[in-house]
Formats: sequence, C-alpha cells, structure tokens
Amino acid sequence: MSTTSATTNAAEQNGPITSPTGQPKVGIIMGSQSDWATMSAAAQLLADFDIAFECEVVSAHRTPDRLFDYAKNAKAHGLQVIIAGAGGAAHLPGMCASQTPLPVFGVPVKSSMLSGWDSLLSIVQMPKGVAVGTLAIGAAGAYNAALLAIQVLALHDESIATQLDTLRTTQTDTILASPTPGIINH
Repeated sequence: MSTTSATTNAAEQNGPITSPTGQPKVGIIMGSQSDWATMSAAAQLLADFDIAFECEVVSAHRTPDRLFDYAKNAKAHGLQVIIAGAGGAAHLPGMCASQTPLPVFGVPVKSSMLSGWDSLLSIVQMPKGVAVGTLAIGAAGAYNAALLAIQVLALHDESIATQLDTLRTTQTDTILASPTPGIINH
C-alpha cells in the first residue's frame, strides 16, 4: 500500500487534498478515477481533522488480486478503517469487507444509468456475516463515511474526540444562529 497525496481537478476543489503526515489510519479506496469527484469529500474531512489517510483506485472487477491484497494487508499496514466507494455493480465495499476484519464503510457513487440506486442496493444488500456500513449516495455519503471513521478513531483518541465535539457544537450553533427560514444571521 502506498501513502498518496490525493489530488483532484482544480475546478472541483481549491487545490490538492493532501494527507497529513504520519501512519495512515484510514484507507479510501474507489473503483475508478472518476469516483474521486465523490470520494474527495471523505479525504477533505479527514484532512480537516488532521487524520492521515491513503487513497487508491482498487477495482473489484478489473484488479481483484490488488483488492484482495489491499484488504488482507490493511490491518497489518496500520489502517483502522476503510472507506470504499463504488458505482455501478458496486462490489468493492463488500469484497473488501470479506477480506479484512476492519470496519468498512461503503459509499455508493452516483452512476449515469441508475443515478446510484444500483450502487446503493449492491452495497446495502450484503449477506449475513459480511458487514458493510452503507452510506448515502454521493458526496454526502463520502463525507458521512469519513465522519463515521472519525467517530471510530475517537473512541481511542481524545484529541480526535475533542475535535468531533467541536464540529458538533459548531453545527448546532450554526442552526441556532439562523433558526428562521430565509433569514441568515451571521
């Protein structure tokens, strides 16, 4: 596994999303380069929390040996959580989960044919005994997958737990500052 600097099209982000230094705790995998437009939301939140991560394209259908190697060795390489994004048939999260004891959070990537419903159903309908936490279709799902990964890491890291509490307080304060629809108070 390689620790990579995750970059995206400048039109989608304001520059590269770079993993903080140190041993990656979260692996972000996706079935193709085009999935980055969705999965970058996970990388950005992890970077905002200063949590080291790695990103790789690992296709369940085109590179199954690479997927199995990645999943089987993820824990030994220091990862604690895997976020797997996939579109279409979306077998990546489930196949990854079948090969690792780590928690795997699946993100359905919106597809052109069925708007992500095919991805969602492929990920959420795992057989008994192979668990994948399934999130919403698209960037909200990628963001929430990173948020769940952060919550898992916060169980054993007080500094991450404190940052998580701050995020939740900020979200609450934002709503309370502008509770009237159509009126935004700054």
